[in-house]
Amino acid sequence: MGWIVAVIAVAAAVAAAVRAQNSARAENLAVARAELAERQAKAANTRTAALTDEIRQLARNRIPAAAIALTHPTARVPGLREASEVDGDAARLLTEAVQAARDAVLEERGRVDAAARAAMRGTSAKIQSLLNQSQQLLHELQHEYDDPRILQLDFRNELALRRTQATAVLCDAWPGLARQNSPLVEIVLGAQSRVAGYERVKVSNHLRQERLAVVARAAEPLAIALAELLANATAYSHPDTDVQITLQQSGGRGAFLAVDDAGIGMDDDALDRARTLLAGPPEVLLTELGDPPRTGFAVVGRLIAQYGFDCHIEASPFGGMRTILRVPAHLLTVLDEEHTLSALAPKPVGKPATAAPPAPTEQETAPVPHPVGGQQPAALPSRRRRTPRPAPARAPSAAEAADRARPSRTPEQAGASWAALQQGTLNGRSVAGRPAAPAPEDHDHPDDRDEQGDDQT
Repeated sequence: MGWIVAVIAVAAAVAAAVRAQNSARAENLAVARAELAERQAKAANTRTAALTDEIRQLARNRIPAAAIALTHPTARVPGLREASEVDGDAARLLTEAVQAARDAVLEERGRVDAAARAAMRGTSAKIQSLLNQSQQLLHELQHEYDDPRILQLDFRNELALRRTQATAVLCDAWPGLARQNSPLVEIVLGAQSRVAGYERVKVSNHLRQERLAVVARAAEPLAIALAELLANATAYSHPDTDVQITLQQSGGRGAFLAVDDAGIGMDDDALDRARTLLAGPPEVLLTELGDPPRTGFAVVGRLIAQYGFDCHIEASPFGGMRTILRVPAHLLTVLDEEHTLSALAPKPVGKPATAAPPAPTEQETAPVPHPVGGQQPAALPSRRRRTPRPAPARAPSAAEAADRARPSRTPEQAGASWAALQQGTLNGRSVAGRPAAPAPEDHDHPDDRDEQGDDQT
């Protein structure tokens, strides 16, 4: 019986050891599970905190920076701050949120810009119509009244008309003026007359064909574009410097208008921006033109995109900027001889001016005596003077010097002197007993004649 008891005791000990081992293993497993759960909770809290920070940065920094970058391409848009703490799906959703915000801003800006363009287009058309009517009225007043202030008012009306016309073109409106085929030099003169510093603009004509002209549909747009380039050149250069315009003609590429100024120049960013606008982009938002908006290059870019011009800007050897505007060959034509050019149009450089034939001298106009019998005289060489002999200079007489030194009288003074003379004549005749001459009527007064003459001219 003893061995049975021993076996039972050994079995009980083994079972107790197994139970203890199982209990320790279960305890260790529970501890490991608790530690794993704690680590997972900490990791989840860390990811939640990182995601919360990323959402906060998305709302405060990334979306506003993305909106600013739409206007200023060089602006930096921040990315994820804790990329390792945010899983792939969350990072992708955050990036999509930034892109969705950009698309929404672009769509809203386009809608607002389109509404602003429509409003400005309608307003510009009405203002342009009123300015054209004012211009016609001013032209009529210039023929009726000889007052230089009317000319100044007409010039300021022309400046306002140019600004309104440029605004209309920027808003995709028609230039508002129809022309016929116009000589290129006259278009340059017309653009020059629309600039405040027109007296500083010097034109150099190097065209091979004096009657080179621009077709009707592109004449006014070319004048608008050139006026904007001249306005920029005169506005950003010293008032004591000149702005040079050079007209050149190429065989197959058309005509070139080079505008040079001695202004302040442009830095690299401004030059890149100007070249982008002059390239004729498909769309330019009004909000991208600054405050106050600078519309010069944008207007030229719109005309380039619509009519096929070409424009390039670079540094000028005069110290400022050089802008070259090219008119393609298919927009050029040559006018016939019946078309009379403007008297102010500059002649091509190197072409001799047509001078009037010299007046015949006495030797040339004197009749040649013929011999008796009807025989013709022998053709002998003779020398004839082609230019009139200059008259010898003489010293002015004392009377002429006194007349030149005497100040000119006003119409009122002349009228008073004439009335005093007539009144003295009447008094003398009345004293001598002679019949007095009838008093002069009002319409014979010198002042009245002067006023009538002014009204007629």
